[in-house]
Amino acid sequence: MDKFQSYHLGDDANIVTATVPGEKSKQLLAIQGKLEGSVVSYPRGIPVAFEKGLGSVLEDVDGNRYLDFFSGAAAINLGHSNPDILAAVATQQKNLVHVLDFPTRNKIEFLEKFNTQLPDSMKGKYKVSFGGPTGSDAIEAAIKLARHSTGRSGIIAFYGGYHGMTAGALGATSLMAHKEKLPSVADVQFVPYSYCYRCPFGKTQSSCERECLHFLKNLLENPASGVPKPAAILLEPIQGEGGTVVPHPQFLPEVIKLAHQHDVLVIFDEIQSGYYRTGHLLAAEHWDAVPDIFTLSKGISGIGFPLSALVYKKEIESWGPGFHIGTFRCNQASLAAANATLTFINEHDLSTHVSQMGAYLRSKLETICESLQFVGEIRNQGLFFGIEYVRSVESKEPFTEFVLQLRRRLFENGLLVEVGGHFNNVLRLLPALIVTETIVDHAMEIFQKVNQQLQEEFLTNDEFSTTLH
Repeated sequence: MDKFQSYHLGDDANIVTATVPGEKSKQLLAIQGKLEGSVVSYPRGIPVAFEKGLGSVLEDVDGNRYLDFFSGAAAINLGHSNPDILAAVATQQKNLVHVLDFPTRNKIEFLEKFNTQLPDSMKGKYKVSFGGPTGSDAIEAAIKLARHSTGRSGIIAFYGGYHGMTAGALGATSLMAHKEKLPSVADVQFVPYSYCYRCPFGKTQSSCERECLHFLKNLLENPASGVPKPAAILLEPIQGEGGTVVPHPQFLPEVIKLAHQHDVLVIFDEIQSGYYRTGHLLAAEHWDAVPDIFTLSKGISGIGFPLSALVYKKEIESWGPGFHIGTFRCNQASLAAANATLTFINEHDLSTHVSQMGAYLRSKLETICESLQFVGEIRNQGLFFGIEYVRSVESKEPFTEFVLQLRRRLFENGLLVEVGGHFNNVLRLLPALIVTETIVDHAMEIFQKVNQQLQEEFLTNDEFSTTLH
């Protein structure tokens, strides 16, 4: 039996309606369209109304079952409705749900347990603060602390970076579509990330001379760069929404070294890449990169209870009581989930499982993609995957329309994925960390079938075929 098999509603998709979405989903989608604001986004690409979920399987109101390889944007790390986590939450809810930031045994247990998860080089050297329950709030707090601690205001962020939708976090987010008609309130300068597949300097991995680092160095050291000395450098150790971009192995350590040479703090946004998504608590651990501040949210509570945390070196703490607050910080139900999540991770050696399943899924994808001519690159660390699609492997021209259709077709066949990347041409896979080999096998059967069908349709379309040559 596969490890974690009992934690899932099943191990395969099952579409029972003649069309997807089914009629009941259509009805709820129509009501949502009338009553809820137009900022609703996910149902536009994946039009469905869900009824229940367990592990890696979601069931909609029409009885269709889907393999969930998006996991609520990595917020459902331990699978939907994981019974171990729910049991801990139910026990806590009988006693206490919310008491602002007063100490409770529940909170102290989490803080002590969390510290044991840190790498040896970080144990005992960091403090944790809670603000609002979202990742965006954690980013706001990180920026605020960096500015208060250094007395400087500037932030250096990166091409392709995504940090949230509140004012400060949005200011450090690079995709212009998110900022349409919105004046920036942040003092942010953007620089190139280590995106070797699309190097802005026109280099390849073989010819790379770390131009992105030289660019950052020049910005910090050249008195004519036009950029005042910043408070902090903010980046994702592995970019998520930007296309699951895994940096050059030397990139993160060199960014930290360069920043510290200039008395600049480094903030790692680990909201999507962290909490064992890559096999380690922090993605940065893969490169022994130690930041001054890092942010967590999404996977911290295991199954979607809202909670975020700001973690920072003790010596940079400069603020005092009430300097960053939020009514719903430290909700006790969310903390109980976070406690149970760490227990689950340790008892099941989830770090090893994620590494093994990441390698298994990677091998499956590599075999399938050998026959797919529109795949430019597969990227992953652990169970954090991105597959970049291009019209031509030689030109690397983004193939956005293929990926958008692919997401819809996969959904119609029972596999849920998401799209990202600079040009929305990267298919993103973020399965639950408790995914099994059997579930991966069934998901890849759907993936292979739909990719081949869609590729054949594009290749036999005369108008499209002409544009390929």
